[in-house]
Amino acid sequence: MSNLCTSSYTAASFNFNLHPLKFHNPSRNHRNRNFRLKMCSSVPPNVTVVGCGSLTVDFLATVAAYPKPDDKIRTTTFKVQGGGNAANALTCLARLGLNTRLISKIADDTQGRGMLDELQVDGVDTSFIVVSKEGISPFTYIIVDNETKSRTCIHTPGYPPMIPQDLSESSLLSVLDGASIVYFDGRLYETALVVAHEAARKNIPILIDAERPREGLDDLLKLADYVVCSAKFPKAWTEASTVPQALVSILLRLPNVKFVAVTLGKDGCIMLERSVNASPSTEDVDVDNLLESLLLRKDKSASVPTCISSSVAKLKAEGIGTVTGKLYIGTAESIPPSELIDTTGAGDAFIGAVIYAICSKFSPETMLPFAANVAGAKCRDLGARSGLPYRADPHLASFVK
Repeated sequence: MSNLCTSSYTAASFNFNLHPLKFHNPSRNHRNRNFRLKMCSSVPPNVTVVGCGSLTVDFLATVAAYPKPDDKIRTTTFKVQGGGNAANALTCLARLGLNTRLISKIADDTQGRGMLDELQVDGVDTSFIVVSKEGISPFTYIIVDNETKSRTCIHTPGYPPMIPQDLSESSLLSVLDGASIVYFDGRLYETALVVAHEAARKNIPILIDAERPREGLDDLLKLADYVVCSAKFPKAWTEASTVPQALVSILLRLPNVKFVAVTLGKDGCIMLERSVNASPSTEDVDVDNLLESLLLRKDKSASVPTCISSSVAKLKAEGIGTVTGKLYIGTAESIPPSELIDTTGAGDAFIGAVIYAICSKFSPETMLPFAANVAGAKCRDLGARSGLPYRADPHLASFVK
C-alpha cells in the first residue's frame, strides 16, 4: 500500500527516464494512511468546505540556480505532484480533518486520472470534478531555485475549458448541500459565478482568493464574505498608494466583506476586519500611521508566528474614505535556511488554514498564527502538498483540540 502523500504519478506513467534523479520521500514527515483515517473520524461530520477552481499536475524541478538564457543545467531533485490553488487548499483542509468537495475540470488522460487518485487518497470528494473524454488536463512546470528559494511557474491550461453547462443543476444543488463555506480561487469564473450566486442565495459564506486581477473576479468579489489577497493585488485592484489604504478601499467597495487579508510571504500578513458595533466615540486614526505603530510592536527575535492587533478605530485613508475596524499584523514563522525547501503553494496552505479557522470560530489573534504555522510546515517540503500538515501534527496541537 502506498503512503498517503506519495504521488500517484510514477516515472513509468509518463515514460520518463528519471533514474538519475533524487526523489523526496514524503513518508518521513507524515502519518500513515490508517492513522489519518482513524484520527479524522472524530471530526464533526457537518463541517464541509466546497472549493471551485484550479486543479493541475505540477512538474517540480529543483535547480542549484535559475538558468540564464541558452543555459543547459541539471535538476537536483524532481517531483510530479498534483497542484492548483483550489485543489491545494482543499487538500490542506482534508488533512486537517474537514470534509471537502472540489469543483473543477480535467481530461480523461494519465495526468487527470493521477490527479483524481491523489485527491481521493487525501480524502477530497472528487465526484463533482468534470472529466472530459477528450482534450488534455492542465499542468504546470515549476522551477525551484535553491539559491534564492524562489519558484518560477509556467502553466498550460487544460482543454476543453470548464463551462457552466458542465455542472448540472442537480450537481450544483448536491455540491452545496450542507456546505459550511465555499471557496473560489478566481479561475473557471463563468462556472464559479453560477456556484457563487447559488451559495449566496443559500446564505453560505464565500471566501475569495484574489491572487491577481482576472476576468470575472470583480463579479465574484461582490458576493464575498472574506477575501485573502496576494501582496500585489490590493494596490493593483484599488490603485491606492499603500497597502493599508488599499484594504480600506476594498472594504468600502465590498460592503459585505467581513475581513480582507493580504499575504506578504516571509513578512507575514496584514488583515483589516470590519467592525459593525463600534461606539460613537471611536477614535479616528490614519490607517498608514496605525500600521506603523503596530510594526513597532513586533518582536523581531520571535521565531514562532504571532499576531499584533489594534483597537477598534475609524480608519481613515487619505482621498479614499473611512471604515470602522481593527487592523492586524500576523508574523510568519522564521524558518531556518536549512529547513526552507520550497514556497510553492504556501499561499494555498495559508488560505486552507484560514478557512479551517473560520469554520472553527477562531479569533483573528488565533487564526493568523495558525495559518502561518500551516504555511510554514508546507515550505519544508518540495511541492504544494507534500509538506501540508495533518491535524495530529504536534506543531498544531495548541490550535487543534
